[in-house]
Amino acid sequence: MKQLFISIFAIVLGIIATTITVFTTAYAKQIVNFGVQPATHPIYISRELGMIEKIEKKHNVKFEWHRFSYGAPENQALAAGELQIATAGMGPAIIASVRLPAKLLAITVLDQTAVLVPVNSEVKTIADLKGKTIGHPGKGSQQYPLMVKALTDAGLSVNDVKLFKTKASDIATLVSREDLDAGIIWDPHVSKALVTGQVRILMSAAEIMPIKSGHYVGNGVYAREDFIEANPELVQDIVNTLVVAIDYIIANPKKSAKLWAKATGLPEKVLNYSVDNKISVFDRDITPSKKTVDAYMAFLKGAGILKPGDVAKYDSSFAEKALAQ
Repeated sequence: MKQLFISIFAIVLGIIATTITVFTTAYAKQIVNFGVQPATHPIYISRELGMIEKIEKKHNVKFEWHRFSYGAPENQALAAGELQIATAGMGPAIIASVRLPAKLLAITVLDQTAVLVPVNSEVKTIADLKGKTIGHPGKGSQQYPLMVKALTDAGLSVNDVKLFKTKASDIATLVSREDLDAGIIWDPHVSKALVTGQVRILMSAAEIMPIKSGHYVGNGVYAREDFIEANPELVQDIVNTLVVAIDYIIANPKKSAKLWAKATGLPEKVLNYSVDNKISVFDRDITPSKKTVDAYMAFLKGAGILKPGDVAKYDSSFAEKALAQ
Protein backbone atom coordinates (compact mmCIF):
# COMPACT_ATOMS: atom_id res chain seq x y z
CA MET A 1 0.00 0.00 0.00
CA LYS A 2 2.82 2.35 0.94
CA GLN A 3 4.61 1.55 -2.31
CA LEU A 4 1.42 2.24 -4.28
CA PHE A 5 1.04 5.63 -2.55
CA ILE A 6 4.64 6.52 -3.39
CA SER A 7 4.12 5.57 -7.03
CA ILE A 8 0.92 7.62 -7.30
CA PHE A 9 2.59 10.57 -5.59
CA ALA A 10 5.51 10.39 -8.03
CA ILE A 11 3.14 10.35 -10.99
CA VAL A 12 1.26 13.38 -9.65
CA LEU A 13 4.51 15.27 -9.14
CA GLY A 14 5.53 14.44 -12.69
CA ILE A 15 2.25 15.74 -14.08
CA ILE A 16 2.59 18.95 -12.06
CA ALA A 17 6.19 19.46 -13.24
CA THR A 18 5.20 18.88 -16.85
CA THR A 19 2.28 21.30 -16.54
CA ILE A 20 4.52 23.97 -15.05
CA THR A 21 7.08 23.49 -17.81
CA VAL A 22 4.44 23.76 -20.55
CA PHE A 23 2.86 26.79 -18.88
CA THR A 24 6.22 28.52 -18.46
CA THR A 25 7.23 27.81 -22.04
CA ALA A 26 3.92 29.03 -23.40
CA TYR A 27 4.06 32.28 -21.48
CA ALA A 28 7.81 32.96 -21.48
CA LYS A 29 8.51 36.43 -22.73
CA GLN A 30 10.27 36.77 -26.06
CA ILE A 31 13.31 39.03 -25.86
CA VAL A 32 13.53 41.77 -28.49
CA ASN A 33 17.11 43.03 -28.69
CA PHE A 34 17.09 46.60 -30.02
CA GLY A 35 20.30 48.36 -31.08
CA VAL A 36 20.46 52.10 -30.39
CA GLN A 37 22.96 54.94 -30.29
CA PRO A 38 23.14 58.05 -28.07
CA ALA A 39 21.36 60.43 -30.43
CA THR A 40 18.00 62.03 -31.21
CA HIS A 41 16.34 58.75 -32.16
CA PRO A 42 12.51 58.74 -32.08
CA ILE A 43 12.49 55.26 -30.56
CA TYR A 44 13.73 56.81 -27.30
CA ILE A 45 10.65 59.04 -27.25
CA SER A 46 8.47 55.99 -27.93
CA ARG A 47 10.03 54.30 -24.92
CA GLU A 48 9.91 57.29 -22.57
CA LEU A 49 6.25 57.97 -23.40
CA GLY A 50 5.34 54.42 -22.40
CA MET A 51 4.51 53.11 -25.85
CA ILE A 52 7.10 50.34 -25.73
CA GLU A 53 5.77 49.12 -22.38
CA LYS A 54 2.31 48.78 -23.93
CA ILE A 55 3.79 46.76 -26.79
CA GLU A 56 5.57 44.51 -24.30
CA LYS A 57 2.30 43.75 -22.53
CA LYS A 58 0.33 43.27 -25.75
CA HIS A 59 2.81 40.87 -27.35
CA ASN A 60 4.27 39.31 -24.19
CA VAL A 61 7.78 40.45 -25.10
CA LYS A 62 10.61 42.20 -23.30
CA PHE A 63 12.75 44.84 -25.03
CA GLU A 64 16.43 44.89 -24.18
CA TRP A 65 18.37 47.95 -25.32
CA HIS A 66 21.94 47.64 -26.58
CA ARG A 67 23.89 50.86 -26.99
CA PHE A 68 26.53 51.39 -29.67
CA SER A 69 28.68 54.41 -30.50
CA TYR A 70 28.40 53.91 -34.28
CA GLY A 71 26.91 51.64 -36.91
CA ALA A 72 29.59 49.06 -37.75
CA PRO A 73 29.51 47.11 -34.45
CA GLU A 74 25.74 47.43 -34.44
CA ASN A 75 25.58 45.68 -37.80
CA GLN A 76 27.98 43.01 -36.58
CA ALA A 77 25.63 42.30 -33.68
CA LEU A 78 22.66 42.16 -36.07
CA ALA A 79 24.53 39.76 -38.33
CA ALA A 80 25.31 37.49 -35.37
CA GLY A 81 21.67 37.44 -34.30
CA GLU A 82 22.43 39.36 -31.12
CA LEU A 83 20.04 42.09 -32.29
CA GLN A 84 16.67 41.69 -33.97
CA ILE A 85 16.14 45.36 -34.78
CA ALA A 86 18.30 48.49 -34.82
CA THR A 87 18.39 52.20 -35.46
CA ALA A 88 21.51 53.78 -36.95
CA GLY A 89 22.77 56.17 -39.60
CA MET A 90 21.38 55.67 -43.08
CA GLY A 91 24.75 54.46 -44.36
CA PRO A 92 24.95 51.49 -41.96
CA ALA A 93 21.21 50.88 -42.32
CA ILE A 94 21.40 50.59 -46.11
CA ILE A 95 24.60 48.55 -45.99
CA ALA A 96 22.91 46.12 -43.58
CA SER A 97 19.97 45.80 -45.98
CA VAL A 98 22.38 44.88 -48.76
CA ARG A 99 24.88 42.62 -47.01
CA LEU A 100 22.87 41.12 -44.14
CA PRO A 101 19.54 39.25 -43.89
CA ALA A 102 17.87 42.54 -42.96
CA LYS A 103 15.40 45.07 -44.35
CA LEU A 104 15.10 48.83 -43.97
CA LEU A 105 11.73 49.69 -42.39
CA ALA A 106 11.75 53.43 -41.79
CA ILE A 107 13.65 56.69 -42.26
CA THR A 108 13.40 58.39 -38.89
CA VAL A 109 15.74 61.41 -38.82
CA LEU A 110 16.82 63.75 -41.63
CA ASP A 111 20.07 65.69 -42.11
CA GLN A 112 22.24 65.30 -38.93
CA THR A 113 25.62 65.51 -40.71
CA ALA A 114 27.60 68.71 -41.32
CA VAL A 115 31.05 69.99 -42.27
CA LEU A 116 32.46 72.13 -39.45
CA VAL A 117 35.25 74.72 -39.42
CA PRO A 118 36.70 76.89 -36.63
CA VAL A 119 34.40 79.82 -35.90
CA ASN A 120 37.02 82.38 -37.02
CA SER A 121 38.26 80.40 -40.01
CA GLU A 122 38.85 82.24 -43.25
CA VAL A 123 37.31 79.28 -45.07
CA LYS A 124 33.97 80.41 -46.49
CA THR A 125 33.26 77.73 -49.10
CA ILE A 126 34.20 74.10 -49.72
CA ALA A 127 36.51 75.31 -52.51
CA ASP A 128 38.51 77.20 -49.87
CA LEU A 129 39.50 73.86 -48.33
CA LYS A 130 42.05 73.23 -51.10
CA GLY A 131 45.32 72.26 -49.42
CA LYS A 132 43.62 72.06 -46.02
CA THR A 133 43.35 69.15 -43.55
CA ILE A 134 39.87 67.65 -43.11
CA GLY A 135 38.90 65.18 -40.41
CA HIS A 136 36.51 62.32 -41.17
CA PRO A 137 35.40 59.15 -39.32
CA GLY A 138 36.50 56.67 -41.99
CA LYS A 139 35.82 55.48 -45.52
CA GLY A 140 33.13 53.08 -44.28
CA SER A 141 31.09 55.92 -42.83
CA GLN A 142 28.42 57.87 -44.68
CA GLN A 143 30.30 61.06 -43.79
CA TYR A 144 33.28 60.16 -46.00
CA PRO A 145 31.36 59.95 -49.29
CA LEU A 146 29.43 63.09 -48.34
CA MET A 147 32.73 64.92 -47.93
CA VAL A 148 34.00 63.55 -51.24
CA LYS A 149 30.81 64.68 -52.98
CA ALA A 150 31.08 68.15 -51.45
CA LEU A 151 34.66 68.41 -52.71
CA THR A 152 33.73 67.12 -56.17
CA ASP A 153 30.86 69.58 -56.47
CA ALA A 154 33.30 72.35 -55.60
CA GLY A 155 35.70 71.27 -58.34
CA LEU A 156 38.14 69.53 -56.00
CA SER A 157 39.24 65.94 -55.47
CA VAL A 158 40.57 64.06 -52.44
CA ASN A 159 44.05 64.74 -53.84
CA ASP A 160 43.52 68.47 -53.38
CA VAL A 161 43.12 68.15 -49.61
CA LYS A 162 44.61 66.20 -46.71
CA LEU A 163 42.10 63.75 -45.29
CA PHE A 164 42.63 62.73 -41.67
CA LYS A 165 40.77 59.74 -40.21
CA THR A 166 39.90 59.80 -36.52
CA LYS A 167 37.04 59.18 -34.11
CA ALA A 168 33.96 61.33 -34.66
CA SER A 169 34.00 62.31 -31.00
CA ASP A 170 37.49 63.81 -31.45
CA ILE A 171 36.91 65.67 -34.71
CA ALA A 172 34.94 68.56 -33.21
CA THR A 173 37.59 69.11 -30.53
CA LEU A 174 40.38 69.12 -33.10
CA VAL A 175 38.47 71.58 -35.29
CA SER A 176 37.71 73.89 -32.36
CA ARG A 177 41.43 73.93 -31.44
CA GLU A 178 42.28 74.57 -35.11
CA ASP A 179 44.32 71.37 -35.21
CA LEU A 180 42.09 70.51 -38.16
CA ASP A 181 40.94 73.01 -40.78
CA ALA A 182 37.59 71.25 -41.11
CA GLY A 183 35.80 68.08 -40.14
CA ILE A 184 32.65 66.19 -41.06
CA ILE A 185 30.63 64.53 -38.30
CA TRP A 186 27.07 63.63 -37.32
CA ASP A 187 24.72 64.72 -34.58
CA PRO A 188 24.90 64.87 -31.54
CA HIS A 189 28.61 65.57 -32.15
CA VAL A 190 27.60 68.47 -34.40
CA SER A 191 25.36 70.10 -31.81
CA LYS A 192 27.84 69.46 -29.00
CA ALA A 193 30.45 71.37 -30.98
CA LEU A 194 28.16 74.22 -32.01
CA VAL A 195 26.96 75.00 -28.48
CA THR A 196 30.55 75.78 -27.51
CA GLY A 197 30.62 78.66 -29.98
CA GLN A 198 34.04 77.57 -31.18
CA VAL A 199 32.97 76.10 -34.53
CA ARG A 200 30.45 76.86 -37.25
CA ILE A 201 28.83 74.93 -40.06
CA LEU A 202 30.49 75.33 -43.44
CA MET A 203 28.00 73.09 -45.25
CA SER A 204 25.19 70.81 -44.10
CA ALA A 205 24.33 67.38 -45.46
CA ALA A 206 21.09 68.85 -46.81
CA GLU A 207 23.17 71.23 -48.95
CA ILE A 208 25.50 68.48 -50.08
CA MET A 209 22.85 65.91 -50.95
CA PRO A 210 19.15 66.68 -50.55
CA ILE A 211 17.35 63.39 -51.11
CA LYS A 212 14.03 63.54 -49.25
CA SER A 213 11.92 66.71 -49.11
CA GLY A 214 15.01 68.85 -49.51
CA HIS A 215 16.90 67.02 -46.77
CA TYR A 216 19.56 64.36 -46.46
CA VAL A 217 18.37 61.04 -45.01
CA GLY A 218 20.22 60.73 -41.72
CA ASN A 219 18.89 57.77 -39.79
CA GLY A 220 16.95 54.56 -40.35
CA VAL A 221 15.32 51.67 -38.49
CA TYR A 222 15.98 48.20 -39.86
CA ALA A 223 15.44 44.62 -38.71
CA ARG A 224 16.40 41.04 -39.42
CA GLU A 225 14.19 39.39 -42.02
CA ASP A 226 13.49 36.35 -39.83
CA PHE A 227 12.27 38.65 -37.04
CA ILE A 228 10.01 40.58 -39.43
CA GLU A 229 8.55 37.39 -40.92
CA ALA A 230 7.90 35.82 -37.51
CA ASN A 231 6.48 38.95 -35.88
CA PRO A 232 4.71 41.19 -38.43
CA GLU A 233 2.17 42.58 -35.92
CA LEU A 234 4.89 43.34 -33.39
CA VAL A 235 7.00 45.07 -36.05
CA GLN A 236 3.98 47.08 -37.15
CA ASP A 237 3.32 48.25 -33.61
CA ILE A 238 6.97 49.32 -33.23
CA VAL A 239 6.87 51.31 -36.47
CA ASN A 240 3.55 52.85 -35.45
CA THR A 241 5.21 54.31 -32.35
CA LEU A 242 7.85 56.00 -34.50
CA VAL A 243 5.26 58.14 -36.27
CA VAL A 244 3.57 58.99 -32.97
CA ALA A 245 6.98 59.86 -31.47
CA ILE A 246 7.89 62.13 -34.39
CA ASP A 247 4.54 63.91 -34.11
CA TYR A 248 5.33 64.45 -30.44
CA ILE A 249 8.85 65.73 -31.21
CA ILE A 250 7.54 68.25 -33.73
CA ALA A 251 4.81 69.47 -31.36
CA ASN A 252 6.91 69.34 -28.17
CA PRO A 253 10.61 69.94 -28.93
CA LYS A 254 11.52 71.08 -25.40
CA LYS A 255 9.79 68.16 -23.73
CA SER A 256 11.40 65.82 -26.24
CA ALA A 257 14.84 67.18 -25.34
CA LYS A 258 14.15 66.36 -21.69
CA LEU A 259 13.12 62.83 -22.58
CA TRP A 260 16.19 62.31 -24.79
CA ALA A 261 18.43 63.64 -22.03
CA LYS A 262 16.91 61.13 -19.61
CA ALA A 263 17.24 58.26 -22.09
CA THR A 264 20.73 58.98 -23.44
CA GLY A 265 22.53 61.01 -20.80
CA LEU A 266 23.24 63.74 -23.36
CA PRO A 267 23.06 67.35 -22.12
CA GLU A 268 19.60 68.83 -22.53
CA LYS A 269 21.20 72.03 -23.84
CA VAL A 270 22.76 70.08 -26.72
CA LEU A 271 19.52 68.33 -27.57
CA ASN A 272 17.56 71.59 -27.55
CA TYR A 273 20.14 73.10 -29.87
CA SER A 274 19.87 70.15 -32.23
CA VAL A 275 16.11 70.43 -32.63
CA ASP A 276 15.81 74.23 -32.46
CA ASN A 277 18.48 74.75 -35.11
CA LYS A 278 17.34 71.90 -37.37
CA ILE A 279 20.56 69.91 -37.05
CA SER A 280 18.37 66.84 -36.66
CA VAL A 281 15.18 67.25 -38.68
CA PHE A 282 11.97 65.24 -38.30
CA ASP A 283 9.25 64.39 -40.80
CA ARG A 284 6.35 62.09 -39.95
CA ASP A 285 6.60 60.52 -43.42
CA ILE A 286 9.09 57.81 -42.48
CA THR A 287 8.46 55.75 -45.61
CA PRO A 288 11.57 54.32 -47.29
CA SER A 289 10.30 54.94 -50.81
CA LYS A 290 11.88 53.40 -53.90
CA LYS A 291 12.93 56.85 -55.12
CA THR A 292 14.72 57.66 -51.86
CA VAL A 293 16.38 54.26 -51.52
CA ASP A 294 17.49 54.24 -55.16
CA ALA A 295 19.00 57.73 -54.79
CA TYR A 296 20.89 56.70 -51.69
CA MET A 297 22.08 53.47 -53.27
CA ALA A 298 23.42 55.42 -56.26
CA PHE A 299 25.24 57.70 -53.83
CA LEU A 300 26.95 54.78 -52.01
CA LYS A 301 27.76 53.01 -55.27
CA GLY A 302 29.27 56.17 -56.70
CA ALA A 303 31.46 56.42 -53.61
CA GLY A 304 32.64 52.82 -54.03
CA ILE A 305 31.10 51.69 -50.74
CA LEU A 306 28.66 49.42 -52.54
CA LYS A 307 29.13 47.41 -55.72
CA PRO A 308 27.21 48.19 -58.95
CA GLY A 309 25.11 45.02 -58.64
CA ASP A 310 24.19 45.46 -54.98
CA VAL A 311 20.49 45.62 -54.14
CA ALA A 312 18.94 47.08 -50.99
CA LYS A 313 16.14 45.22 -49.22
CA TYR A 314 13.42 47.39 -47.77
CA ASP A 315 9.75 47.15 -46.83
CA SER A 316 7.74 50.37 -46.97
CA SER A 317 4.43 48.71 -46.03
CA PHE A 318 4.95 49.11 -42.27
CA ALA A 319 5.64 52.83 -42.55
CA GLU A 320 2.70 53.31 -44.92
CA LYS A 321 0.33 51.60 -42.48
CA ALA A 322 1.78 53.62 -39.59
CA LEU A 323 1.06 56.86 -41.46
CA ALA A 324 -2.53 55.77 -42.03
CA GLN A 325 -3.20 54.95 -38.35
